[in-house]
Amino acid sequence: MSPQPILAALRSFHCEHTLSKSRILALVHHREGPASLQAVLTCRQPELAQQAVGILQQAIRSSSDTWKPEPLEELCAQLPDAPASSLRSAARHALAGVWPMAPGSYLKWDQISDGVDEGADAAAVSRAVRTPGDARLADLAGPVVRVEVLREFHVHDPQAVLKVARSSGWEPLPNDDPEDDDPQDVVGAVMWLGESDREIEGADTITDACQGLKLRTESGHEVADWSEEPVVADFGSGWRHKRAVRRSDSAKPSAAEELPDFAALFNMKPPHCEDLECQDERCQWQLTPRTADVLYTELCVLADQAYDDCEELGDRPVVPDEHEGHWGVFTCLPKQTFAADLQWRRRFARAADDLAGDLERGNWPQPTCTAEELALHLAVRDAGDRGDEEHAVGEHGSLPTHRDDYDFDKCAKVFFQDSDVPMLYSARCDGIEDPDDESNRYMGIGDLRTAAWFEPFLNVPARDPHRGFRR
Repeated sequence: MSPQPILAALRSFHCEHTLSKSRILALVHHREGPASLQAVLTCRQPELAQQAVGILQQAIRSSSDTWKPEPLEELCAQLPDAPASSLRSAARHALAGVWPMAPGSYLKWDQISDGVDEGADAAAVSRAVRTPGDARLADLAGPVVRVEVLREFHVHDPQAVLKVARSSGWEPLPNDDPEDDDPQDVVGAVMWLGESDREIEGADTITDACQGLKLRTESGHEVADWSEEPVVADFGSGWRHKRAVRRSDSAKPSAAEELPDFAALFNMKPPHCEDLECQDERCQWQLTPRTADVLYTELCVLADQAYDDCEELGDRPVVPDEHEGHWGVFTCLPKQTFAADLQWRRRFARAADDLAGDLERGNWPQPTCTAEELALHLAVRDAGDRGDEEHAVGEHGSLPTHRDDYDFDKCAKVFFQDSDVPMLYSARCDGIEDPDDESNRYMGIGDLRTAAWFEPFLNVPARDPHRGFRR
């Protein structure tokens, strides 16, 4: 059986003229190796060759329902049978946007590394030698990192997007599906422009998320081209959805389950003046209803995610990279906690609930142990990652406004007694959690080992040890 041709992406057509003849060439891009020029046909009249290129370029930009074959047939009538047949075939490929490349008609990446001229680009040669194009995961000596990116764009001005894309070299691919609702290939234009980090004229970024995973053969991973299973990225459910579900679940008839009235619980005092340096009590920083509401939601979502993780993970240890993108909370904790058991994880989920309970009673969230302190750090961080405009939606938007709204940098300064807990994330501070560690003793940090995370601080009231779990 003869080898099957590969299908390459068709980009454009070009002419090559000599004194005796003219050739038409197709520029194609493919994954097997560098871009290639493929022969289309040869004719003796250069003006006919130029006309053919114009018709083929039009075919690339057309779909099967907008394509007009009359100019093609008129030109074919002026050509001998062989080039006319080749031209019709090329037009069909142009409409489809692909070009069949027979084996031997293109160069493969591994061929580049087998024998290279001394004058070839050293960096390109080095890349080809270091990373063969057909290598499996087990064939590669160094670590392989898979980066999964999720980007969503709201195209509020499609014509502006199309114009910018074309001006940067993009050409729309033909649409073979007559029922497709994207005849102008706006999706292709956004994909082209979205490869850079620059803002897209005519479109706003809605989501820009990224996660990484170190591929491991012992975990059954494989590079995408050799993977037996589809490569699937899990970014979890959206935070707005989690918040909406939380609120819809809480908005039940029972009075005990009603959402807190943060406008009443955190009654704001109007500022004394506009001077940010004013020492009057009314000008001091306040925990406003909007800030309290956002922190409350983040803590409730954190607790829900932790309980979900408990149900899925149980007593199994967290393996670095393996659970990235699939677990909501416990991959975000310091690595010393990765071997914690189910009961410890449930207590951490309850720690987030306890802090949410502080806000629900109209109090500032006050950590009473290391677990609560870390949970509050995560909630403040996540709240600060949302833009101000992302907070002011739904019922939250009806809360009164204040100049101190969403000042989560200030929250990070006033809610914590010290900055010891974040040091647990630093590789330079490995071992500092142990009270016998020299740096720990010098700084007076205390016991931050995992087993001690729920030991009450001595300078704040402890939680009721007999309280239960919400889930």
